[in-house]
Amino acid sequence: MDVGQVVGGNLRRLRTAAGISLADLAAAGGIGKTTLHGIELGQANPTLSTLWALATALKVPLGELLEAPASAVEVVRATDDRPRAEGDAVGARLLHRIRIRGTVEVYDIEVAGAEQHSDAHLPGVEECLVVTEGSVTTGPADAAAELETGDSIRFDAASPHVYQGRGTRNRAVLLMLHPEP
Repeated sequence: MDVGQVVGGNLRRLRTAAGISLADLAAAGGIGKTTLHGIELGQANPTLSTLWALATALKVPLGELLEAPASAVEVVRATDDRPRAEGDAVGARLLHRIRIRGTVEVYDIEVAGAEQHSDAHLPGVEECLVVTEGSVTTGPADAAAELETGDSIRFDAASPHVYQGRGTRNRAVLLMLHPEP
């Protein structure tokens, strides 16, 4: 995906998430509505000053417009080599970095062997699950992953997703990430 398409997709996603109309963002950014529409379609090559103006109007860092979105699903296996930091009593392994303005709910969950289909949550809601015992199949309904103890997954929960325990006792820590309204 080229830079214009990345910027256009990010701009459209951020504008929609903020509930701002095309006309209102164009006015706030000091550019024409047709120009903004072309940028969102990935058909324009906006200048740095235009990008700064749009980022400012959306109240986001410039990098939010420039950086390609992360994969919708990120699975980390217990055996994956991930960044670590060691202290006198605590060793920490980075599993996921999640940017959010909003609320994080933390749950200790048990997952039985029956398959549970969860409806899509509100736009912007993410789930991050770390299996602490047993094995679990979870993730988007069309891309669920089988996870073992110590594995983790992060995914966009704004689409249908599934949960199913695979062992006799399956436990996990679930983080529900809700963006600001």
